[in-house]
Order: sequence, then structure tokens, then C-alpha cells
Amino acid sequence: MYLYNLTLQRASGITHAVHGNFSGARTQELVVSRGRSLELLRPDPNTGKVHTILTTDIFGVIRSLMAFRLTGGNKDYVVVGSDSGRITILEYNQSKNQFERIHMETFGKSGCRRIVPGQYLAIDPKGRAVMIGAVEKQKLVYILNRDAAARLTISSPLEAHKSNTLVYHMVGVDVGFENPLFACLEIDYEEADTDPTGEAVHRTQQTLTFYELDLGLNHVVRKYHEPLEEHANFLISVPGGNDGPSGVLVCSENYITYKNLGDQPDIRCPIPRHRNDLDDPERGMIFICAATHKTRSMFFFLAQTEQGDIFKITLETDEDVVTEIKLKYFDTVPPATAMCVLKTGFLFVASEFANHYLYQIAHLGDDDDEPEFSSAMPLEEGDTFFYAPRPLQNLVLVDELDSLSPIMACQIADLANEDTPQLYTACGRGPRSSLRVLRHGLEVSEMAVSELPGNPTAVWTVRKRSEDRFDSYIMVSFVNATLVLSIGETVEEVTDSGFLGTTPTLACSQLGDDALVQVYPDGIRHIRADRRVNEWKAPGKKTIVRCALNQRQVVIALTGGEIVYFEMDPTGQLNEYTERKEMKSDVICMGVGRVSAGEQRSRFLAVGLSDNTVRIISLDPNDCLTLLGMQALPALPESLCIIEMGGQESVDGEPRTLGALYLNIGLQNGVLLRTVLDGVTGDMSDTRTRYLGSRPVKLFRIIMQGNESVLAMSSRSWLSYYYQNRFHLTPLSYESLEYAAGFSSEQCPEGIVAISTNTLRILALEKLGAVFNQVSHPLEYTPRKFVIHPESGHLLLIETDHNAYTEDTKRQRKMQMAEELREAAGEEEAEVAERMAEALLSEDLPDAVFGAAKAGPGMWASLVRVIEPIQGKTLHTIHLEQNEAAFSIGLVKFANQPDMDQQFLLVGTARDYQLSPRHVECGYIYCYRVAADCTSLELVHRTEVEDIPTSICAHSGRVLIGVGRLLRIYDLGKKKLLRKCENKHIPNLIVDIKARGQRVYVTDVQESLFVLRYRRHENQLIIFADDTNQRWVTTSCLLDYDTAALADKFGNVAVVRLGNDVNDDVDEDPTGNKALWDRGLLNGASQKAEVVANFHVGETINTLEKATLIPGGSESLVYTTLSGTVGVLVPFTSREDHELFQNLEMHMRSEHPPLCGRDHLSFRSYFFPVKNVIDGDLCEQFNMVDSVKQRSIAEDLDKTPNELSKRLEDIRTRYAF
Repeated sequence: MYLYNLTLQRASGITHAVHGNFSGARTQELVVSRGRSLELLRPDPNTGKVHTILTTDIFGVIRSLMAFRLTGGNKDYVVVGSDSGRITILEYNQSKNQFERIHMETFGKSGCRRIVPGQYLAIDPKGRAVMIGAVEKQKLVYILNRDAAARLTISSPLEAHKSNTLVYHMVGVDVGFENPLFACLEIDYEEADTDPTGEAVHRTQQTLTFYELDLGLNHVVRKYHEPLEEHANFLISVPGGNDGPSGVLVCSENYITYKNLGDQPDIRCPIPRHRNDLDDPERGMIFICAATHKTRSMFFFLAQTEQGDIFKITLETDEDVVTEIKLKYFDTVPPATAMCVLKTGFLFVASEFANHYLYQIAHLGDDDDEPEFSSAMPLEEGDTFFYAPRPLQNLVLVDELDSLSPIMACQIADLANEDTPQLYTACGRGPRSSLRVLRHGLEVSEMAVSELPGNPTAVWTVRKRSEDRFDSYIMVSFVNATLVLSIGETVEEVTDSGFLGTTPTLACSQLGDDALVQVYPDGIRHIRADRRVNEWKAPGKKTIVRCALNQRQVVIALTGGEIVYFEMDPTGQLNEYTERKEMKSDVICMGVGRVSAGEQRSRFLAVGLSDNTVRIISLDPNDCLTLLGMQALPALPESLCIIEMGGQESVDGEPRTLGALYLNIGLQNGVLLRTVLDGVTGDMSDTRTRYLGSRPVKLFRIIMQGNESVLAMSSRSWLSYYYQNRFHLTPLSYESLEYAAGFSSEQCPEGIVAISTNTLRILALEKLGAVFNQVSHPLEYTPRKFVIHPESGHLLLIETDHNAYTEDTKRQRKMQMAEELREAAGEEEAEVAERMAEALLSEDLPDAVFGAAKAGPGMWASLVRVIEPIQGKTLHTIHLEQNEAAFSIGLVKFANQPDMDQQFLLVGTARDYQLSPRHVECGYIYCYRVAADCTSLELVHRTEVEDIPTSICAHSGRVLIGVGRLLRIYDLGKKKLLRKCENKHIPNLIVDIKARGQRVYVTDVQESLFVLRYRRHENQLIIFADDTNQRWVTTSCLLDYDTAALADKFGNVAVVRLGNDVNDDVDEDPTGNKALWDRGLLNGASQKAEVVANFHVGETINTLEKATLIPGGSESLVYTTLSGTVGVLVPFTSREDHELFQNLEMHMRSEHPPLCGRDHLSFRSYFFPVKNVIDGDLCEQFNMVDSVKQRSIAEDLDKTPNELSKRLEDIRTRYAF
């Protein structure tokens, strides 16, 4: 078995984010890392929408990311610390739209190791040096400079190593143009390591160390270090030189401290806390991330606490000596891994979990009535300030970036009866978690819908002048009339446009610089700018049946297959070409391309005829109306569209690169063909086919992100567009439409106007490049697992949170705190205390916005929910008691019941579960009777067990349950579940159970897979085979009776198979008398499963499922990861395919190695050597390689580049999207 790995939806969790000016223009951009890929985002300063400009996979782990700019430069570079053992400096090339590697310096081994640098990066704020550090011991400093040609240069590394030292964080200190200085948070463990009594550990203090790079002597010295009082977690560099006092802010538990070299005393301020906080009182408060904003006159910091509250921090200075730190509560946003304040006034928040946000900073919070806390205010040691959180005041949300991270559980099913299955994913953590329904398609935002007086047949938009930015008219054609609507603040009917309204229209367009043309069955109407109208009437009894037009050309077909061609002369007059062309059969459709910039005309006319052919006819004056080529079609054509795709806009004076011409042919049987049209000869080649739907395919040219794309309409609407160096053909997640045109107005610069029955709709597509659109339904706690009730399509879901209160406990805690307030107050303050107690009890801050209270370790909150997934309606909820946590769920039919179809829901919970060291009071298995329509659950009984029930699986009328490390079979009794059989030989903890026939596949948390046979006559579960490798399994999936796919927590997928010689009819040997050689191998079972395939995905995989993703497609193995990736492993169907892709992968590894220097083969073999899996993500980068390399790779494979990219597209569309 050979597999091919494809990523459908890239990781959506963000691990690092930096901002700067990467394209060199004066635009603010963001570079974010999503684990193993880099992405360039550009927030639009006018609309606030975030556009993804580029995504590139680096096939490695991005450990750190920084942006820097050389002094006096106008663009920023990106420095990446990865697991490749190399430091990489990247520059964004706008004309090629890709990151280019400028420097790559090797300094150590690959992999994420303790003493190999890459974990931390610090940049000198003036861009003169970069420090890259490891978790332990090693730090290297590179000097950055320019050469004579103004290119970036990098020096050899200078060492700043110190053994037995762990590093927590490092930053570059802003010292103006003095010697670069770096600050590190370190701890020296040498004494603690050698001390036999164990007391030194408690005495060891963190130190703040300053390293200076002496540019004159070219080496690094430890300039100064001092021990810290509290345990710190990160540093913020304070602007220096002419901009500020320099130095660092040390963020530690409960305090923030300003430190600097020289005479500066330490300035220390406590971190304020929520008033009436329900958190565990022993718990300290820390800042988790910060952003700096600096202008010429002022600077401030935004720092965020664990609860999500942002504080604005300013420093008061007296002649470059800081006198106080001021903190002011700013706003509350979700807890973030990174925040960036852009110069355009936006705040980008990369959330730890769930969606990311872009806010507009509306106010700086200077003049509101929020109290300001200062280090100068007198406080007792250990006391702090209090504030009350509130809804957003200073920030305004302008855009939201969908993120699935973390996907806790996922199942694929077509519960909405849409033919194409949906992905039901349980995502997120805590009160911000959600159940998301993913559908393949582009999200459509509906801008306007208006009813029309009848059912229209067609719609167009027209500009008055060619230089206009926005459309002027919408033309709607009915069976016997044409409606003209003008576009302004509103859309209203006009009669003075010059268009003929008493006839249906075949087409209309803007002609030349400022004229309009309308084609109707009896003739052509040419409307000049000064309202003069020229008419051309159809001859005799003939009428115009089809037409095609652009800004300078009009081609019409008369009844009987006669083609007439008009072209505009320099005076703006439409002239008929002298000859006419007779076609042998009826013309069904015509298409002509847009006139390119600097050209007089489009060279080709495509004509679709009723003899199932498309013919290309020249419009060049030298050989006008001569036949250049033809293509036979499998069915009648319905519409044609010639379009240029794959070109780049002109950027910074660089010329616009031309794309290729494509002829799109929509057939009446619902198939879309895309053919390359040679721009010189008109030859057609390289045809690609896709089935779109049951209705004939109509094609419309529209503009998306400045480039032409095709909207294809069948029973579903599809958009074919070129985005980030590859073609996308994606359905729109919207009801079916009948006719459409591009639409552009001030409110909606790139939209679509479409008709559906008797309505006119204006739509916008914003999230190009997205594979799925999402419908999200909020949940209360972190979702763990769910099952689908097959008859009703409802989901039964368990949600569990650690360190959380249930609603009841929260209420009790509030009552208790209110009571304490009343008791603590004396008689004078009784009234005030009463008011405060009332305020506390009435305060209702939604957890989804302000975060849930942290209850402390060992506190659990959990519930069981029945939800209708399409509308997101919760039908039934069962809240479990405080400290009871649900971990497993299963639907079971018991054979011993009178009603064999009655389904029972089993939920496995743990009572008083402590994570470390692992301890559990007891476990329970709740048994609920499920109503026939799955709207409610009725408790039957509860069974106590001695460990956590981690997995539940129905098995031939009974149920298999993994209780800790014991595998048991239970049956349903009157008062509780009855234990029927047990196996004690699983070593650690059962993770997952799957059963098929009499075989049971059990995975262990550490020891991979065990295959058992249930012997009914002896009532025994016997292990007859296991795996030879240790795997820390997270989930498993059966592919067939002998084969299972396993995923582990380190990001590997393996497929293991029992060989043909494996015999499951084995006996357990209770006497121990069997010969030694028959006892089994390596202390395990006597038979071993063989590994068929191994592959390292690079992210922890939480679900595996065998499913079909497209109607009529083949089955594939779908996986989802903790970072929000959705990917598939698909089998090759022919040896020839496999060999071709294997050779292509080999060539890509050598010709186009990963960007940050990681070796692709060793990345995919991180833990186990990659076996029988080809990486489609690497193969698909073939389309991004420059054309010379593409040709050389293709020649080595005896193919053309077009054939290779067609094969890449085919394998993708055969299984997925």
C-alpha cells in the first residue's frame, strides 16, 4: 500500500506573529508562523479586512520569529529560528510573491534540542546584530551589515555560551548607536545539580544578565547580572537612544519591574487583579504577552494578563531616569500568544486558542474615568490594586480570522443531506470552544437582496467610462423588456440611460473610452458619450441569436449560423468587417477575451456549435475570420469564456507579468473544461475536466483581487481563480444562482450581482483561498468526544474542563464572598458593604469574553449535551457534579434487551482526578436511555469502577470498556452494568478500542497496538498480536479487518497490518508449560503486526477517520490535528502513478529544498523513517518553482510541466478538493 499525503486546510493556530514593512511599500504587514508554515498577512488600512498574501510551508518547526530592519533601510527582513540547526534570514519578493532566502548559517544539529540555538531570538533595535539562543548553555551573536551593493551581509557567529544555565527569554536592549546590548533571563542550576541535600534548589534565584557585543573588538562579554526577587517569565525592551530611557521591563509573578544599568533604581509595580475574583486565591498573576508602540514623541506598552485583560503601561521619566511605572486597564480580549500594534492604528491579536482578531484602536484610554495605578502609590508588600473588567471601550473589532485550533474531535457525515459530506469538528478550549460545521466552499456574504417584478433572464453591470473605478448601471433583462438600474448611494431605476428598455437584451458593455453598446435580438445600439445613438439593424427576417463583446469588439451570430464582426476605429465608430462567416451548424455560444493593456483587440473568437465542437476563429486583420483550430467536445457546449490567468499585477515599477490564456467551456451535461489557448497560434492543449453539477454550466467573467476569474454556474455555483501560485476551483456555499456579473461600488469594491428566481442579489466573497466555510455553535467547556446518533443526525457530546467551576459552585462561591464582605464590614460601612455584595451577586460577565475563573488544580467541570448540529440548537444538557470529569462516550445497543433497537448512551467519568501524579478517587459509567428521536436522555443507572473509563466501544450486543489499563466486557443489568470478561495484560492505559467481528484492536498510551480475539466459548479476551514499536497513541482507525491506522502525540501516522500468516485462533497458556520459543517475541504477543506505512505530519493528531469527502470520490484517511490542520492520506491506484510521484518528490527535494534549511526527508522521518508515503505538499510546490527548473524536472520525468501539474491536480480532485 502506497499513500499520498495532502493538506486540505492548513494549520490555523498561530505560534508567533511579527509586524513590519516586508514588501517595501509603505504598507504595514504581518508575518505569522503556524507551526510549520509562514504566512504573510496584509490588513487593508481602509476596510480593516486581513488578506493572506502568501503561505509557504517550510517543512520544519518554526521555534522563533523576528522582524528587523537595517538602519536607514525601508523594508523589513524576517529572521527564523527553526529546528534545522540554522539561522535563516528571509526577504519577501513582491514580484514573485514569495519569500527568498538571503542568508542561511549552520551552527548546530537539527531537531529541537536543549543546547542547539533556535528557541530564542533577540534583535538589536537598530538592526545591527541578532542573538540566537538555546534553552540551555549556547548563545550566538551574528553581526548584520551591508556590502557596497547595499545587500545584507551576516558575520561569523560570536559565542556567548555559559554552561549549566537555562534561559527563559531574551530581548535586544535599545541603546541607540552604542554597542548592541542583549538582556537574558537565566537561571544557573550548577549548585542545585551537585547539592545532595536538595536545599540549594530553593535558594537558586533567576538572574537578569546583560550581554554586550563590542563592535570594536568583535566579541561578546557578560556585562552585568543581578538576581531577581520574583520568578520572571519574560522581558520587554524599552525604547532608548533619543526615544526613551532604554532598559527593560521584567514581567514576573504578581509584579512588573523596570531595570536598567547605571544609577537607575528598580521601579516595581504590582499587577492589578479583578475585583471580586473567583480565582484560586493562592494563584499568582502573570503577563503572558506584550506589544510596544513607539512614535517620535511618545511610546507605550500593551501587556496582557492570563485572564485576557490588557493594560496600557507608560513610564514617567526625569532626565532619562525612570521615576514611576503607570498601569491602566485598557480592554479585555482573548488570551494571546502574540500581539502586534501596527502603525495604521490596528491591534492584531493572535489568540492562543480559537479565532484571531484584528481591532482598531479607537482611543488610547487617556481621558476615560478608568483608575490609573502607579508604582508610586503606597502599598503593603503582597498587596495589589483592583479593577473591574468591562466590555470593549478603546478597541473596535474590525476583522476575525477563523481558526479551528485546537480540533479536539472530528467526524465526517452528511447530516444536512447536501450530497457532499460535512466535517463536524469540536474545537477550542474552555468557554470559547465551539462546535463547527465545515463545508467545502467559499463563504459568501450577502450585501443586498431585492425583489424584481418578474423572473429575469440575465444581468450585466456597465461603467460609463473606461477609467471609472465603479460600475454605473445594472442591466436586468426579462423575456420582453430590459430594466436599467443606476448605482449610487442606493440602486434605483433610470430611463434616460440611452438603453432600449422595450426589448430583451443579449449583452451590453462599455465600449472604447466613454461609449456604451447594447445588443438585442433585432440589432446593435451604440450609445456615444454625448447621447448620440447609432443603430445597426439585423438584415431581413434574421435575428441575432448569440453575441460576444469586449471594450473594442462586437461579434454577433445571426440565425442560420452567420457570424458578423464589428471593430471600433480610432474615432470611436463601430465598423463592420467586410466579409461574414457562415458556420456549418447552429451557433450555441460565443466568447471573446478582454483587450489587454496596450493592445488594439483580442485576437481570438471562440464559437461553440451544435455539432459538439468549439472552433477558434482569428480576429487579426491579416487573417480575419479564418478558422485556427477546433476541439471536439463530449457534449453540447453551453457557454464559453476566454480569460487570462496566472499573471501578476505591476509592482513598484516592475512590468506586469502576463498570464496564459485559458478557454473555459461549460457543457450542457454539467462539466467544465479548461483548455490552454496558445496566444500566438490559437492552438488548444492541456484540457482539464471537472464535473460541477446537474444543470448546464454557464460561465461569467468577474474580477477577484485585481485578477480575472470565472464564475461557473450549474446546480451549484463555482469560482475558478488563480491564488497564491495555484488554480482553485471552489464551490460557493450559497443557494443556486442563474446568471451573474461582476459588481463594483464604493461599499463593495469586488462583488457579484446575481439573479436567483425573481430576486437580484449583491454578494461578496472575502475569504479567497479558504477551503472550508464554517458555521460555529458555542459550547460551554472544552469538548472532548462526541458520537452521532445515526437515526436523527443529532450529536451527543461530552465537555470537560480542568481548573474550572460548575455553574452551581460558581453561584455558591459568589454567595460565600458576598457573605464575607458583609461580615468583614463594621457598622459604619454596612451600607457600602451591602451595596458591594449586591453588585457582586448581580455581576454577570460572560465567560466567553472575560475568561472562566481558575478554580485550582484537581477541580473539574463537565456536562453531556445533545445538540442538533445544523441549526446548533441544544436539545438537552446534563450537568455533572463539581470535580466529576467525563472522558469517554459511546452509543450501544444491548442484545439482552426486549427492544433490540433501543439505544443506550454510556458516559465514562472520573471523580476527583489529579493529573500529576496521576490519581483518581473512582470512575463511574453512566448509562442513559436515548429517546427514539434523540431529543432527551433518561438516566438508567450508574456503575462505579476503580479507574477512569477511557474508551467505550459496542461489540456484538455488549460493550467493551477500557477502565484504566483493564479491558472489560460489560452487559446491561437492572441496577448497574455487569462485568462479563476482563483482560489485564495491557501495560499502561487504554486509549482507544475498535472492534470488528471477533477481533478487538486496543491501543495503549505508550505501547502502541494490541489485537485481541474474543473467544465466546471460553469467555476469554486473548492478545494474539501486537506492534514491535513503542508509540504514544492518541487515536486509531480501522482500515479493514487486518489493517489499522494509528496516530501518536508526536505527530506521526503509521499504518500497521497483520500478515497473512497471522493466526488469531490462539490459546492462552495458564500452566506455563509451553516451550520457551513459543512464549512470544520481546515479552509481547507471539505474533507481530508489520508496519506498512510511516509518516511524520509534524502536529499532534487527534482524530483519524476513513471517509469519502466528495460525492462519487474514493475513500481516503482523513486526519485532523491540534493546530487546526485537516489533511488526507490517499492510496495510489496504479504503480505508474506511484513511481511518477516518487520521482517528482525526489527531484523536488534536491531542486527546491525547504526554505529554512531543514532536510525534507529527515523532517518526514523525525521519529520513524518515512515509509511508503509520498508528500503531496512538497510535490505541489512544483507549481511555484520557476519555469526553467520546472522544465528540467519535467524532462527528467519524460513529461511536460503542464502534464505534471495536471497529474497533481487530478490526484487532488479524485479524492478531495
